[in-house]
Amino acid sequence: MQPTNISGEKLAYQPHNTMNIRNIAIIAHVDHGKTTLVDKMLLAGKLFRDNQNTGELILDNNDLERERGITITSKNVSIEYKDCKINIIDTPGHSDFGGEVERVLNMADGCLLLVDAFEGPMPQTRFVLQKALQIGLLPIVVINKVDKPNCHPDEVQNAVFELMFNLDATEEQLNFPTIYGSAKNNWMSDDWKTPTDNITYLLDKIIEYIPAPKFIEGAPQMLITSLDYSSYVGRIAVGKVHRGTFTDGQDIMLCKRDGSMTKQKIKQLNTFSGLGKTPVQSVGAGDICAMIGIEGFEIGDTVTSVKTPEPLPPIAIDEPTMSMTFTNNDSPFFGKDGKYVTSRHIHDRLIRELDRNLALRVETTESADTWKGSGRGVLHLSILIETMRREGYELQVGQPQVIRKEIDGVVCEPVEQLTVNVPEEYSSKVIDIVTRRKGDLMSMETKKDRVYLEFNIPSRGIIGLRNNILTISAGEAVMAHRFLEYAPWKGDIERRNNGSIIAMESGTAFAYSIDKLQDRGRFFIFPQEEVYAGQVVGENAKEGDLIVNVTKSKKLTNMRASGSDDKVKLIPPVIFSLEEALEYIKADEYLEVTPKHLRIRKIILDETERRRAGSKSNT
Repeated sequence: MQPTNISGEKLAYQPHNTMNIRNIAIIAHVDHGKTTLVDKMLLAGKLFRDNQNTGELILDNNDLERERGITITSKNVSIEYKDCKINIIDTPGHSDFGGEVERVLNMADGCLLLVDAFEGPMPQTRFVLQKALQIGLLPIVVINKVDKPNCHPDEVQNAVFELMFNLDATEEQLNFPTIYGSAKNNWMSDDWKTPTDNITYLLDKIIEYIPAPKFIEGAPQMLITSLDYSSYVGRIAVGKVHRGTFTDGQDIMLCKRDGSMTKQKIKQLNTFSGLGKTPVQSVGAGDICAMIGIEGFEIGDTVTSVKTPEPLPPIAIDEPTMSMTFTNNDSPFFGKDGKYVTSRHIHDRLIRELDRNLALRVETTESADTWKGSGRGVLHLSILIETMRREGYELQVGQPQVIRKEIDGVVCEPVEQLTVNVPEEYSSKVIDIVTRRKGDLMSMETKKDRVYLEFNIPSRGIIGLRNNILTISAGEAVMAHRFLEYAPWKGDIERRNNGSIIAMESGTAFAYSIDKLQDRGRFFIFPQEEVYAGQVVGENAKEGDLIVNVTKSKKLTNMRASGSDDKVKLIPPVIFSLEEALEYIKADEYLEVTPKHLRIRKIILDETERRRAGSKSNT
């Protein structure tokens, strides 16, 4: 293969820079197997010793990603195959991280569209694929999980073609190769009925079909499309070199989005090699690189030459659609679990998160120890809260609120496209529950014994919806949603009508008292658990809050009475995950988050003060 020509300049290139390059992004819906496929590609690229135990999901390297089985941040890796360097970009599949996907697609020259052989193209597939086709990427369709029972790969292939046609793909884009296989079982082939024993067929197709990036001569230019963070060197600018060649130690001009320019110096130039980065002397157009030493940059800024600074068009970053209050923990159990508990700690941690989390916004409020954090959805914000919790922070968060905008004098709110895939017998219940939350049914399609429903629903209608739909469909429903647009405000949406059961006194909850109160509602606490006055310990079966004493123990006497010594039979308490708790709380409640506990509490703990505040707000 011919090495990339660098216009006769004699630069000290590293050997791998002279290879042909392929830049590919892997896009797919949540849980269709992107990260598993990348793992197998890394193994095929001989990045590990034969006896090395790599485990699964090599790229999902933080605990949260592994536990939830989702990719949160996009990752860059590369493999070398047949004298060709393949830069692979693993993208998140969840719509809350859509901002990540859009940006990183700019670094690719082609994409692998991964589709589940049973589920077929899903809403998120459509969203990301549309972005990829618009910027002119050539797709390779990989139909994964063909070893699943009841799968229908041929129908899925037709559905993908239809989808691309509907998304106005060009003739060249529609002429895509289709590869069948099972990433989990490590094989790819041109026929799903004849399994092979490796994935080299896929790698060959990438080299054959995905074009090599064009080398554009001239003054160097690079658009910063992603960032990396290191506790040693700080923020690292990542992007694809658009034109020319950057060298190590070169003076550059940083052109910011607002038009200002600052002169800086590249302290170190890295390219992606395997799972890590390799320092190199120079990087030419078409390769993806990481620049260390550039300060004060943002995503969408351009790194260019000092003599002829020409900024590239910046990337539009998705606006946040949801916000919630962050404050320090001031409950009676403050400081029992956590290491970082002061408002200063929380403020510094939120500001640090802004360095790497682009869709996040943090604003100050009237109170010195309260901040408003805005993000792309409940999942996006809950990932941040969960990360902080694991790092040893204690904090309290308020009810998620959608961000309203005024457009042409009309108050507007974010609207999302919601798709629900559900067995036919539950479809009427799903339609009923979504329409009550101001959702409009856009289309309904029956495939075998399942129904595909598509709605346009306000973002606030999705808060707490997943649990309801899973309950009424006996856990069978598959739900997905993506941001569509801002549309006029649709009026009030009914949220949880049931009141809260609130602890009257601080102390230890006893089985005896919980048993006597079970007919009043469902509880969230175990016997012998410590509670405080004002903590929400359960859900009332009726409307309105109920104050109860769960710390009352049985008075012992030396008298026996018939029927008084019956065994206590307790219904197991409801245990919330972080997202469920965020979706559950009311406007006058906080979720107290500590490394070991999640507690729901009233913002005003004292009952008398709470009533006084309630009567004031009603007048």
